Amino acid sequence: MRVISGSAKGRSLKAVPGISTRPTTDKVKEAIFSMIGPYFDGGYVLDLFAGTGGLGIEALSRGMQRAVFIDIEKKSIDTVQMNLRATGLAEQAEVYRNDAARALKVLAKREQRFELVFLDPPYKMKVIAELIGSMEEMNLLDTHAVIVVEHDAQDVLDEEIGRFEQQRRAEYGDTAVTIYKQRG
Repeated sequence: MRVISGSAKGRSLKAVPGISTRPTTDKVKEAIFSMIGPYFDGGYVLDLFAGTGGLGIEALSRGMQRAVFIDIEKKSIDTVQMNLRATGLAEQAEVYRNDAARALKVLAKREQRFELVFLDPPYKMKVIAELIGSMEEMNLLDTHAVIVVEHDAQDVLDEEIGRFEQQRRAEYGDTAVTIYKQRG
C-alpha cells in the first residue's frame, strides 16, 4: 500500500497488524479518486472506520486541508498515526479512538463540517444509511459534500438517503464503492 498521488506520492503505508482490518487496495483507491477528484482545493475530510488511514491520507496528499480519522481499534489508531508521520501529513490531521456514532456527536458539538466523507465499516455492520442520516441530522455535511462508501459487493445500498442520492456504484471483486452526493 502506498500514497498514489499528490504531495506524499509514493510513500509507503503500513497495514494494521492482524487480519481484522481490510485495507483498501491501491487499485480501488485509484478508482475512487478518479471518480471524486482527482485533486482538491482545500476542505475537510472525515475518514470514519479509518483502519490504516489510507483514504484520508490520500485525500490530504491530493489537496484536502484537514482530516479527521476515527476508529475504535487501538491498533488502527496507532497505524494511522504512524502513516501520517511517514507521509509528513500529521500536522493536518486529528486522530481519535472512538465508536463511530459517539464520534459524530463530538464532531457535531464542535460544529465541524466535511466536504468529503469516507465510510468503510466492517462489511458485517449494516449501518451506512443510519450513519449518513445521523451526519445529515447533525449538520456535519457541507452542501456539496461527497460521501464515499466502501462495502461488500453483494450489498445493495439505498438509492437515496435523506437529501443524498447515489451518483455512482462500481465493483472491484468482492468490494463495491458507492458514491453519494446531495440532490439538486
